[in-house]
This record gives sequence, structure tokens and C-alpha cells, in this order.
Amino acid sequence: MSLVVRPSPIHSVGVYTSKPIRKGARVVEYAGERITLEEADRRYDGISRTYLYGLDDGKTVIDGHGLGAYLNHSCDPNCEVDEIKGRVWLFAIRDIAAGEELVWDYNLYDDEDPAPCHCGARKCRGTMYSREWMAKMRRKEARKKKKLESAVAGNGRNETGKGTTSSRAPAPLNEAGFSR
Repeated sequence: MSLVVRPSPIHSVGVYTSKPIRKGARVVEYAGERITLEEADRRYDGISRTYLYGLDDGKTVIDGHGLGAYLNHSCDPNCEVDEIKGRVWLFAIRDIAAGEELVWDYNLYDDEDPAPCHCGARKCRGTMYSREWMAKMRRKEARKKKKLESAVAGNGRNETGKGTTSSRAPAPLNEAGFSR
């Protein structure tokens, strides 16, 4: 298989194939030093760009290097990752034409920092986070908003320290937590 690194419209550089790749073919290994989650946090504290891949064991991270680390994210991937006996491989999920950039869906999770997507796919999610992680973050934000609304509604006290009663529903709050 002939793979080359060259400029990518998605991000900086990407990996391209110079020959067609058949669906199901093993494309490249995601290789690198095996480190702990704590070591990954230590090494990359405050650094926005990493090439880390968390293994299924939940304790080990690959600090990626080589061709595998240069495959970009896309919401419409032509490759997918699979862990086999502790090694991480990227496989073609469809036939890939010569000259095509190799991309996979990162499905990021476990962070709240922005991870905007620039893949340009027709159905781009706008983020490299997985749909499941984004749903979890929306639920978390909704709980936070509900708690804030409850706290604001609970502050309607009169001079005696007792809450006032009203038949009106409280005014809706905007994103900053203020009523309109």
C-alpha cells in the first residue's frame, strides 16, 4: 500500500493513498509509545494538539507517531479504527480511490474543551466529539440550567423571610441565567 503525507484541506497535513484500497483492507497501524492516562495529562497539560489514542483497557494511551497519527478526522470517514490484541489498526470501511485522503471519525470524549470539526462533509456535526458525548454534555448543561432556574425561583422571599406566592410562572431565563 502506498501512503503519502501531504497538505490537507481538513487540517495541516493528511495521509493519502496513491493506489486504490479495497473495503475491509488493513490500512495502517496507529503506533506510538504506550503511556498511562496520568502521563498523558502531565505531558500535554495546556497543549491543545495531541496525537493520543485511548485503548479499550481505559488505562493506557498511545502517544501516536508515524502515518497513523496523521490521518485526519471526518464526520464522513472512509476508515475506522479497531483494537486487535492491544494494537490499533485503521481499516477501510469502503473502497477508497487512489489520491483520496484517508480519514476516520475521532469520536472524541472525556473533555469539555472545544474541538471544532473542519472536515467539510455534507453532514458535518461541527465537532470531533462523538454524538454520545455531545448528548451527555447537553444533558449536563440542561441539569445545570434547571438547577440555576430552581435557585433563582427559590430566592423569591419577602421581608419575613418566607417565600412569596404567585400564580404566575417564573420568567424564562436566558443562557446567562437572567430573565428576559
